[in-house]
Amino acid sequence: MTIERKIREHLHNEADKMACPPAISKRIEQSYSDYFQLKRSKKNMKKRLIGGLVAAALLIPTAAFAAPTLIEMLTRTPMTVEQVKIDKVGHATLEKLYSAFPETKSFEIIEASHVQGVQTSIILQEKGGTGKKFILHTNSRTGKIEHVNQENWEPKDKPLIALTDQEIKGKVDYLISNLYGHIEEYEFAMEQMENPDQKTFVLNYSKKGSKTPFYQVFVQGNTISLSLIEGEATTSDTKVEGFFSKDGKPDHFADAYLNDEKLLSLLQISPTELKEELAKGKSVVDIAAAKQISKQQVIDVIAQTQAGLQMQGETNGNVPKNNASIEQMSKAIEPKVSQVIEHKTETPLKK
Repeated sequence: MTIERKIREHLHNEADKMACPPAISKRIEQSYSDYFQLKRSKKNMKKRLIGGLVAAALLIPTAAFAAPTLIEMLTRTPMTVEQVKIDKVGHATLEKLYSAFPETKSFEIIEASHVQGVQTSIILQEKGGTGKKFILHTNSRTGKIEHVNQENWEPKDKPLIALTDQEIKGKVDYLISNLYGHIEEYEFAMEQMENPDQKTFVLNYSKKGSKTPFYQVFVQGNTISLSLIEGEATTSDTKVEGFFSKDGKPDHFADAYLNDEKLLSLLQISPTELKEELAKGKSVVDIAAAKQISKQQVIDVIAQTQAGLQMQGETNGNVPKNNASIEQMSKAIEPKVSQVIEHKTETPLKK
């Protein structure tokens, strides 16, 4: 066996044993998705490479998680401070942060990068002082700050994780309210994850009736890691039965996946129109491709909704808890989602 093969197998074996922090896992998965979309005309990169890269990052004796993940280094373009300030997305992101937290106007931009047309990332840190830091990831298409890390804003002798549950919620509420607006309309749930290595809390903020969190937050150490998920409630008048048919009869196997407000919004189509298009023998992937929407974008939307439903079921006690994050649940359900969106209506055999 060659040394290269031994190293590769060792990395994969190590990756299988690891539980990557959810926030980092999400960034790696998103970066891979961005890379796949940008390079989809070339040879496909195996998803298992992600596990190897995570393993490599952990095995290399450096603060790998403090810098961009290895996969991001393949796709990201560094930006100077001057480029950030004149870039439309970068400038708007800074203005939102400065308005929400005026003290950050004196912070230094210590790192910035972008994936063209996909995401702009900025890291700011307090000059000298206690090392207060903000890490921001903004969607280049929508201009929304989708991921935020607020680090080291509490004294080292009493970090976030040492506060009471109510105090932690107060800190998270303050972050969300300042960056995104009032949160009184959201229902709230907080749970401590079973993490033997480090105490971790997950906080979900959902709109009434929604099956997916609008904001999901992880609190670990002295860091608040916030993701804007924007889960919406699915109203009864948007549901359609029998998107697919088999031998001329309604086939309901995919209905739970395709009655998804965020999917319909992505495709810019009504549920009735979607059913009509599927009846023509098209797949959801075909419909998305005609609108310049990638298969991975469709998978991400549906998988996230289904993971949210599963997490809600765990919270309500309807299904057993497995202590997986919504990102991990989404990843696990991707193969089934892929099967649904590639499926086509089965027509009766001609005699």
